[in-house]
Amino acid sequence: ASAQVFADVALCPFEAVKVRVQTQPSFAKGLVDGFPKLYATEGLAGFYKGLLPLWGRNIPFSMIMFSTFEHSVEMIYRNIIQRRKEDCSRAQQLGVTCLAGYAAGAIGTVISNPADNIVSSLYNKQAENVMQAVKKIGFVNLFTRSLPIRITLVGPVVTSQWFLYDTIKVLSGLPTSGGLSRRLEEANVSA
Repeated sequence: ASAQVFADVALCPFEAVKVRVQTQPSFAKGLVDGFPKLYATEGLAGFYKGLLPLWGRNIPFSMIMFSTFEHSVEMIYRNIIQRRKEDCSRAQQLGVTCLAGYAAGAIGTVISNPADNIVSSLYNKQAENVMQAVKKIGFVNLFTRSLPIRITLVGPVVTSQWFLYDTIKVLSGLPTSGGLSRRLEEANVSA
């Protein structure tokens, strides 16, 4: 999560332009013409207007995603496959990675959806601050607006990220991700 804080500082200007391009077609055609136009109209502050809500979206998403991934891997091996990770083929382990990755992306998206709606509202100029955005969007809509499409988009992206990460680990001779608690349990038993 701490890495996400720094990544979001770099990401925020791109997010500011991206949201405007997506939601205001007349604003700009893309990043190249969007950056100077945003700077000319709002100055440097325009690029970072959504930093706190961006942190409110991305930091919880990252924390929940990693935690959900680890717990999902454990649950899949323990309750569905009913074998230790080490007793499964690399292909089966990568399959578990994909299932756990999708679950992690979906749960992280549910948790971060309110902040995503706030970020969009601020960058869309539908609200001047977080409280105004919450009032205009409405409490229930914070959680439900755009949720199905975000899960549809984010789930496969997170799945792909975990799959690529674990594939590189496997090709490097390392074990797939997940299973930390089992290794800790085994270490405690042998100690």
